[in-house]
Amino acid sequence: MSRRVDNHFALRLIPPRPTFHLDADEDERAIMDRHATYWAGLADSGQVVVYGPVVDTTGGWGLGIFEAQDEAHARAIVDADPAVSSTLLRPELGCMLVAIIPD
Repeated sequence: MSRRVDNHFALRLIPPRPTFHLDADEDERAIMDRHATYWAGLADSGQVVVYGPVVDTTGGWGLGIFEAQDEAHARAIVDADPAVSSTLLRPELGCMLVAIIPD
């Protein structure tokens, strides 16, 4: 069984350089620690389907699929991320037309 929902958003977080996951400095790592704590809290609240780092041919970047009431609420969630508000990571947010979630 699965359920269809229409209030999910896909987030791609773009780091300052492709090698960021390998060579973040101390200040950047401190921001990323706050970023990880922020997303862990969202996950604990049940808003997050999946989140975490991705590495592909372009380098490293972050992925999050999460639930929000609407796009304004989704943007507020993203803007409150310490890595976004500090401008360390650049967000790209998209609304999923339909999310199919397995039970």
